Amino acid sequence: MSDDSELDYAWLTQNAMRGVVREVLIMTRKIGALPGEHHFYIEFDTRAPGVELADRLRAQYPEKMTVVLQHQFDDLEVTADHFAVTLQFKGVPERLFIPFQAVTQFADPSANFALQFQTNEAD
Repeated sequence: MSDDSELDYAWLTQNAMRGVVREVLIMTRKIGALPGEHHFYIEFDTRAPGVELADRLRAQYPEKMTVVLQHQFDDLEVTADHFAVTLQFKGVPERLFIPFQAVTQFADPSANFALQFQTNEAD
């Protein structure tokens, strides 16, 4: 880091908060289910780099999509930079691949907990 560099506290804060989402999903993966009454609402930017979802879902949700992890989800995978999960949409299983940088909101209503993230343009 040169002498004229600035610390980007906004980016550091956003990254730390995304780490909370990552850790919650890692714990969920390890347990194999959501503990107690917990359930998650995860909103993400469907246009963000790295987001993978079926064309029919992208057409239906051209900008943002909210998924709910509660009773029925399969094959939750969590890495340092993304998560992937299989969810049912009108009875059809669909695999979603979502980079953490694409997440715009995370909420767990059972814990009265929510996080909101800046969009990728602001990051």
